[in-house]
Amino acid sequence: MNIILFAGIMAIVCLLGFFNEKVTKLNYEISLMLFSVVIGGLLLIAAAVFNGTDVGTVLAKAQYINIEGFLMEGVLCFMLFASSCHMKLSDFKKYARQVTVLSLVCTLLGACFYGLLFFGAAKLLSLNLSLPVCLMFGSIVAPTDPIAATGILSKFGLPKGISFLIEGESLFNDGVGVALFVCFSGMVTASSSGGFISVMLKELFGAILVGAAVTALTFLLFRFTKNKSLGIFVSLLTVSLSYAICERLGFSGAIASVVCGLLFSALRSRFSKEEQEAAQTFDSFWETLDSLCNSILYVMLGLSFVRILQMEHVLLLSVIAVAANLIARSGSLTLSSLFMGKIPDGYDRLSFIKLLTWGGLRGGLSVALAMSSKEMLPEQVYQIILGGTYAIVFFTTVIQGLTIKPVYSRISRSVSSKR
Repeated sequence: MNIILFAGIMAIVCLLGFFNEKVTKLNYEISLMLFSVVIGGLLLIAAAVFNGTDVGTVLAKAQYINIEGFLMEGVLCFMLFASSCHMKLSDFKKYARQVTVLSLVCTLLGACFYGLLFFGAAKLLSLNLSLPVCLMFGSIVAPTDPIAATGILSKFGLPKGISFLIEGESLFNDGVGVALFVCFSGMVTASSSGGFISVMLKELFGAILVGAAVTALTFLLFRFTKNKSLGIFVSLLTVSLSYAICERLGFSGAIASVVCGLLFSALRSRFSKEEQEAAQTFDSFWETLDSLCNSILYVMLGLSFVRILQMEHVLLLSVIAVAANLIARSGSLTLSSLFMGKIPDGYDRLSFIKLLTWGGLRGGLSVALAMSSKEMLPEQVYQIILGGTYAIVFFTTVIQGLTIKPVYSRISRSVSSKR
């Protein structure tokens, strides 16, 4: 990202943030995406008008922001570390079974359900989409987004246990989604991916080992330094080094970043001799960095949303993509809940399924995976996959994000009445 583009995006972030604070008063992240979509559309129309060409021509020639590069080769590791470094390992031990089922079983079922549903819809519409392509599409949109979960859902006053399950699922299902994407994309390109189990062993356990080893070594510096700035630098080194090693070895850098955050949190609480001022500085730094990266990402997603207009039958396919996502999410949660054991905070299974279905937000990781499929798909098929992904991201972030609070309130009243 060059300095001119960065300055332009930061100008949008600041102006939209100020406008939302004084006028619309929506959730901050949602307002950035929603208004950025409007700005992107206006810029597109203006380009067509001033260039004397139709919108379709401008759209076909437009160069979009490289969200995949921004995330996968840039800030994803820092965003995941920031989201996880405040989670307590003791809570994870308490809800290990539930988080494991949600992040592994639910993501696998969700990808398969979505792929089958979209394959059936493609057959009805006479679209040339194979089952492996549809399953790959399912792996792209199945993982819930950790940035959306921590940035939006955490502000609605959810119960501690339910909130932890939502955040834990979204943080740990990235590696599962990537492994599924590798497997199904291997089927699409008729190459061997090594099978889901072997890919998962490599993606997951390799990342855990790297994240744990690097954190154990670098934390020695953090523990014994009295320089609060140096402590922050060590945390930046920890997550960036872990991510870089994993990307080099073919492990999941996302999972390694989460492991670094969780271990850093646990080690700080047990061994660190930080003074209160140093601890506050550390927490403030990562909260600010997380907010900055989130803001840039949501603006980039909003500005790039006009790509959905490249899809043929855009409205119908968008509706199908969103509907299939909700059905697949609900179905995968229903089956997964049978293996979860006790659900925290007094929730019954039906209430839990309703809340997590509507709270299953998608974000930049899904878009990045969709973009990475370009080289293996025909252009028309790629536009359907990318457009459908954008439709799901926009619907879950804006529509579901704006309505999750009243949905939660209704479910909460229902839960309270049954106690």
